[in-house]
Amino acid sequence: MGASPWIVSDDLWERIEPLLPKRERRFRYPGRKPVPDRQVLCGILFVLHTGIQWEHLPQELGFGSGMTCWRRLDWNEAGVWQQLHEVLLAELNAAARLDWSGAVVDSSHVRALKGGFRPVRRQSTGDGPAPSTT
Repeated sequence: MGASPWIVSDDLWERIEPLLPKRERRFRYPGRKPVPDRQVLCGILFVLHTGIQWEHLPQELGFGSGMTCWRRLDWNEAGVWQQLHEVLLAELNAAARLDWSGAVVDSSHVRALKGGFRPVRRQSTGDGPAPSTT
């Protein structure tokens, strides 16, 4: 039986840890020590895998509170997930373990420079403007 999917392996953690933003503790009034990033990541993965609500994350698992995990989702704004995706793709590509023949480009994420192609305005097929529905 394999490990739980929310447990981050040492190998994966070595790739992720350098991508995470460093948090400086305040010198004066430092407050409680923060929950380690690895435990928080496991908590995030647990919530995503099980589909439970953040506030129902069992503290007995040692991942910190659900709100702690939720707050660390600011890693997305720091570009952590995008960088991790690129690192893993580069590693898999270098090892010839990617099959690019099935790759699809999602045009909703491709920027159309200068507004892109604008088709001619379509002509109405009705006699006049449509009646208002409000």
